[in-house]
Amino acid sequence: MAGNTVITIGRQYGSGGREIGMRLADELGIKCYDKELLNRAAKDSGICEELFEHHDEKPTNSFLYSLVMDTYSFGYSSAAFADMPINHKVFLAQFDTIKKLAQEESCVMVGRCADYALADYEGAFSVFIHADLDKRIRRIATKYDISDSAAKDRIHKTDKQRASYYNYYTSKKWADVSSYNLSLDSGVFGIDGCVKMIKKMLELKGCKF
Repeated sequence: MAGNTVITIGRQYGSGGREIGMRLADELGIKCYDKELLNRAAKDSGICEELFEHHDEKPTNSFLYSLVMDTYSFGYSSAAFADMPINHKVFLAQFDTIKKLAQEESCVMVGRCADYALADYEGAFSVFIHADLDKRIRRIATKYDISDSAAKDRIHKTDKQRASYYNYYTSKKWADVSSYNLSLDSGVFGIDGCVKMIKKMLELKGCKF
């Protein structure tokens, strides 16, 4: 079905991007795809779901791992695809699923380079959620009941993985405002404020749900 609106959300770890995506989807009466994208991509491609989870927004340079895990993947028969490292197969399968979902329904997609996959899709609207490090540390420390230093380490590690994954697979730069239609500071606007601002932008854009 043409005319669907897909809101893609990139996010710094601890900024509440996933929560914003879920709240937004709930208020718009549409689905939010986060980890659900992996389940759908696994079903569509026939590649083992555990492989999607292992490679989720994490680039791997381990040729040996790719070689070993390659024996566990099925679904695509072309010679070119068969010769690809498993991390590329997983990315392409997700890429295909994101495009299929955009044709099927209006929805919110969190992470997984969805904005890049839908770069040529007229109904796509890309958002990036960020916040000051101190606010993200407090959020993660409280959420997982860990120390501030442990939260800071987790934030740096996760953001580095997300940036590497995004920069590796796309022609854009993760967290660069020019890569997105809208960039919001959840530390300033809060979760509810970000949801309201995205909804207002969609309204101005003339999106209907």
